[in-house]
Amino acid sequence: MRIACAYISAVVGAGFASGQEIMRFFGAHGAAGFAGIAVSAALFFFFGYYALSLGRKLNASSYRDIVRFTNGRVLGSAIDLLLSVFLFGALAVMTAGAGAVFSEQFGVAPVWGSLSMILVCYFTVKTGTAGVVNAISAVVPLLLVSVAVSFFGSVGDRITQDELEFSKTLAGATPNWLLSSFNYAAYNIVAAMAVLAPLGANSKNEKSLLWGALLGAAGLGLCVAMIDYCVVANIKAVYRLEVPMIEITSRVSPYLRLFFSAVIFSEIYSTAAGNLYGLCRRVSFGLPKDLLAALTAAGAFAAGQLGFSNLVRYLYPAVGYAALIFFAGAVRKWAAAPNLFIAAGKNKAPEDAGAFADK
Repeated sequence: MRIACAYISAVVGAGFASGQEIMRFFGAHGAAGFAGIAVSAALFFFFGYYALSLGRKLNASSYRDIVRFTNGRVLGSAIDLLLSVFLFGALAVMTAGAGAVFSEQFGVAPVWGSLSMILVCYFTVKTGTAGVVNAISAVVPLLLVSVAVSFFGSVGDRITQDELEFSKTLAGATPNWLLSSFNYAAYNIVAAMAVLAPLGANSKNEKSLLWGALLGAAGLGLCVAMIDYCVVANIKAVYRLEVPMIEITSRVSPYLRLFFSAVIFSEIYSTAAGNLYGLCRRVSFGLPKDLLAALTAAGAFAAGQLGFSNLVRYLYPAVGYAALIFFAGAVRKWAAAPNLFIAAGKNKAPEDAGAFADK
């Protein structure tokens, strides 16, 4: 459960919990979007377990070890650079999302929400691996409860054919639902590897990784489906909003709106802390860790001023397309030696990660 919660938290963030991300990737494709969600959930399981298992077998210190193992030194280095850039960009999205929540919920300038978020993340990263994993895992039950309440409160709002057709007029993240499902899973999984790689390396039980990936993927798929239903059922009222789910929860209950705002802020925090942690584990520039974390946080805060919905709409799909290269390399490596990844509980982590990579 701890692995599943950490996995979900590494994926869930400003775009996810707000509904903006789900609306762009799945809601914009109408009924077909729900089929895309099922495909994404399957990809979350396969590649999530793959990343966790490789993290354990390679004793990975960061996502660099995994991408270089699956895609080779040259292409792996390019993907490694891409991931570092994306983690920074995603951190900027989280800070912008915190500002959007503060603005739409409390009517204050977005800069204060962004500043609060980046400071909390900085002090979390200072606590180290255990502190980060515990912090980001703790908020998952709150998300599951709030999304479930919002969904059941919106079930009475049946999705009509008119709403399905209207949703298709929105600017989606990709041209069709199947591409959206792969793109969505790709960028989320490569972002989650910042947490999955060291989490797998710190685990002694392969079966825990398998079940953690399965429960995490199931939880993600269920949450995405419920949020997509809520968004499409209220599409004409929320399609212009930065944070659609806050408007939807206000229709259920004003108290739920306030609670969900706090949950969104918590989920933004969980992903932002994971991204900042992953960056600081990978990039050093010879700087002390505290100084590196402070400089990275300050840079993300500045980039976050570009706006939340713009970052979600353009940054995420672009990285998703590039992340498909990692998918291709991972599948090729798995096809060449599937026994390395399916013998749950039988393979022990090697003492020499380099020897394992050569093998």
